[in-house]
Amino acid sequence: MADDPRGHIPVLMDEVIGLLDPKPGEVYADATAGLGGHAREIASRIGSTGVVVLNDLDKSNLSSATKSVAETNESRILTHHGSFADLPRFIENEGLKVDLLLADLGFASNQVDDPSRGLTFREDGPLDMRLDTSGQLTAADLVNELDEQELADVIYRYGEERASRRIARAIVERRKQQRFDTTGDLADVVRRSAGPPPKGRKRIDRATRTFQALRIAVNGEIESLDSLLEQIRIGSMKAASGKDSWLNQGARVGVISFHSLEDRPVKRMFQQIEQAGDGRRLTRKPAVAGEAEEHANPRARSAKLRVLQVLDETRPDAR
Repeated sequence: MADDPRGHIPVLMDEVIGLLDPKPGEVYADATAGLGGHAREIASRIGSTGVVVLNDLDKSNLSSATKSVAETNESRILTHHGSFADLPRFIENEGLKVDLLLADLGFASNQVDDPSRGLTFREDGPLDMRLDTSGQLTAADLVNELDEQELADVIYRYGEERASRRIARAIVERRKQQRFDTTGDLADVVRRSAGPPPKGRKRIDRATRTFQALRIAVNGEIESLDSLLEQIRIGSMKAASGKDSWLNQGARVGVISFHSLEDRPVKRMFQQIEQAGDGRRLTRKPAVAGEAEEHANPRARSAKLRVLQVLDETRPDAR
């Protein structure tokens, strides 16, 4: 396995390689390139005759991933800065058909560990949360401008936080005196208003779900995932029936999710594609990290990998 020069540890690497099964000369699209950990390893297997397409919302990380892959492999590299919902169109415009697609919906370690990004409350930082720093909407905009009902809806929908109304009420009351500008300030108000965790739930920090909700809303994560999954469905249908598609027949499509809001739609869509006869799930249950990986990389504990293979309806043994 290629060493990552920046110390980032990509999750479920062995499972990704085993299930996507990269081969020389194939086209690999990384929908969430991050720091290039998965891409480096897959590029080393598809070799100089293969093509690597790197996509990321974070322009800085996209540049780092591109440099990392280029330094260690001879594959042809194409880059796209933006939402992965736009990736299939970019691939079509380049005249390519994808053999391997991976979307790791987690964050690169440098994003989480940098307090200036506002993605965590472990250290105080600006209330930002943008993955694409050229975007206009920040978490501070949502917290300081949404009305109480809208804010409660965001926290409940994207954070699955049962105390969403209580939290939203506390935020609105506090901002009447002073606007929210930092992650620490918001986290303190959320913790005080949320109360003890519901029975049966893991004892995570009470601010976690609210921060998750705001981050998802700021970056349009669920909408982008739904769009990508729909394009995978359409691409699989076309490819399986021999029509022109951005996905090749036999393409392996993998998604790594980190919470139920991501995993549920992936599971449903892969089931739908399989039931339509256009694909075959290579993971009936998601692949998860083993004890050794969890110990070495705590961020892998909640990671779930689901993989689908596009079928070829012209082959009698396709199923």
